[in-house]
Amino acid sequence: MSTLSPKEIIAAIKSKHADIKQVLFVGCGASMSDLYPAYYFILHEANDLQTAIITGNEFNYDAPKNVGPQTIVITASLGGTTPESVEATKNAVKWGANVVTLSHNPDAPIVAAAEYSIVHGFEESYSAKVQKMTLALKLAVEIKQQFEGYDYYDEAQKGFDGIYGLIDEQVQHVGPEAKKFGELYKNDSTIHVLASGATWGAGYATGSFLFEEMQWITAPVHNSGEYFHGPFELTEKDAPYLLFANDGSTRPMDMRALTFLQRFDAKITLVDAKDFGLKDVAGPHVIDYFNPMLLTGVFRAYAEELAAQRNHPLSKRRYMWKLTY
Repeated sequence: MSTLSPKEIIAAIKSKHADIKQVLFVGCGASMSDLYPAYYFILHEANDLQTAIITGNEFNYDAPKNVGPQTIVITASLGGTTPESVEATKNAVKWGANVVTLSHNPDAPIVAAAEYSIVHGFEESYSAKVQKMTLALKLAVEIKQQFEGYDYYDEAQKGFDGIYGLIDEQVQHVGPEAKKFGELYKNDSTIHVLASGATWGAGYATGSFLFEEMQWITAPVHNSGEYFHGPFELTEKDAPYLLFANDGSTRPMDMRALTFLQRFDAKITLVDAKDFGLKDVAGPHVIDYFNPMLLTGVFRAYAEELAAQRNHPLSKRRYMWKLTY
């Protein structure tokens, strides 16, 4: 187990393997979603590095054949005990990869299994909820910087320095909108979720976990661009939608979806990074990658209000923690 910073971890890996060729992100559930912005960063910024994001058991049963010393594998598990993710971490080590894991629990099995680990917060604040996501992105930025060079490295560091404070500041102002959201959607059995770019993972997490797992609400999740290739046929008056809007490259996709939803009087909640001043902390060359942290952190207040209105705590489960499966 290491106690190194993301910068120190990647430097340590480079000192042993200067010929890294691929970066794989492996996790399950919300933790896999938290790895998505880091994956998206490598996918869009790397010159030669290959990357993929893989769910834990798919990695265990059908890993890429070339996993080995030229691979960095980044795994994550909030409690550090998710069996599939622990096994994936062990397998990555066994196959010779350079393995870094992220967990909230320093004594977790996943931490013990990995060569390098980063322990993050969670309960302390709304911004703490996105520490895992942010630290994964930090690792990705360091990989790009140290193995290929990154022209906007300093700009990214400014974003890291400011994102937590921005989340905790902005969440103080969303109470009325969060309450409105809870009241509007408390009786809905389905909520459609739209997101794009690096935020698609946050949309997936919102639908699959905050809505389906924690509220038992069916929540189809679509990329804003894919919305027009099938799913938009379900749009009609008062159909319930949540749209995450980015401030950055894929914003036109989000706005196109918004225009169509408004055209047919769907019931829409727009959670827009522009409304929360993301550009004040994240410069134009890196802003795409900071949208998911801001939107995830702020939307947590909406989810808590929905749970309160439905009298269904976010901790309530039907099967998880109760059954062997």
